[in-house]
Amino acid sequence: MLKGKKILLGITGSIAAYKAILVIRGLVKKGADVKVIMTPSAKDFVSPLTISTLSKNEVLIDIFKEDSWANHVMLGRWADIMLIAPVSCNTIAKMANGLCDNLLLSVYLSATCPVMIAPAMDEDMWLHPATQKNISLLGSYGNIVLPVEKGELASGLVGPGRMAEPDTIITYLEDYFKDRQVLAGKKVLVTAGPTYEHIDPVRFIGNHSSGKMGVAIANDLAGRGAEVTLVLGPGNISFNFNSGVKVVRVNSAREMYDACVNSFEDVNFAVMSAAVADYTPVTVANEKIKKKDENLLLELKKTKDILKSLGEKKREDQVLVGFALETNNEEANARQKMQQKNADMIVLNSLRDKDAGFSKDTNKVTIYFKNGEEKKFDVKSKEAVAKDIVDCIIQYHHA
Repeated sequence: MLKGKKILLGITGSIAAYKAILVIRGLVKKGADVKVIMTPSAKDFVSPLTISTLSKNEVLIDIFKEDSWANHVMLGRWADIMLIAPVSCNTIAKMANGLCDNLLLSVYLSATCPVMIAPAMDEDMWLHPATQKNISLLGSYGNIVLPVEKGELASGLVGPGRMAEPDTIITYLEDYFKDRQVLAGKKVLVTAGPTYEHIDPVRFIGNHSSGKMGVAIANDLAGRGAEVTLVLGPGNISFNFNSGVKVVRVNSAREMYDACVNSFEDVNFAVMSAAVADYTPVTVANEKIKKKDENLLLELKKTKDILKSLGEKKREDQVLVGFALETNNEEANARQKMQQKNADMIVLNSLRDKDAGFSKDTNKVTIYFKNGEEKKFDVKSKEAVAKDIVDCIIQYHHA
């Protein structure tokens, strides 16, 4: 499972740094390509010569070295995953708050690959509210935080804070890459972003959807091996897409409807996360409408209901997921929508949650299933929410 995987290992200043030697040895034995970044303080605990010998790659420590520099952007793009083990209390605090005073932190902040961390510190430091808050923040950013182990610590105390054992860390990595292929061979349709319903060549009816949630879902699905068609509405945000995501750009609700209907028959799952306009102008002016009277009357007609149309076409072997953005009677409205549209799952957002909604980087959702079950989640980054949604789709598909 690890053969040929590119793993970027970060080592910070901790007594547990000696375990990184065993992690490297285990990864190399399993065929992984391992590159290592050490913080300057990590050199006090483990020798760069030992690390470079075992990893078979030069150890990187300084951003600038003589007449060269370490390209931190490319390092974070080279790796399939970045593992920081051990990660000290100090580095955790810096990561959580976006500080950047060494090469390891520069790579972390610019990495486009997933990040896994294995904390290591004394019991009191681990249990301190500040540390727990920082750990929670890192989790909300989408980082994978490995659990600490309980045992004898460097201080002589016995308690939580020990870094996970090397074999345990390697098992987590193997499980991670196994999970990345769980949807291999599956085809998925995802919609994201707003639609723009033109009034004239200049003006349109739209909404504040950024498309971030849908793009995060598409990327997570592709990251697990799925072949994804993302029907993406208009907007000014530039996105990075995982390989495996085919992007179809549309503007109007009608264009999104046509793209979805044309693709639906061939997919295993469909996730309708776009904020599609419910109404569109009956007529669109060929020229810019001039300001003449005090009032301008627009006649609107209903757009075609994409979720309902797909629900009518859905086969038993397909999973259809809808989204509901509500301001009142949230659960009742979401469940009603699921039933009326013949969806298997509905993801509910409430605008009464201050960390959820359009244009934000975080979200808070509740997922309702056709069988009556529900799952509530705390506020997380949209990337972490996407993982929860995809986990639920996989669970439902295999139920």
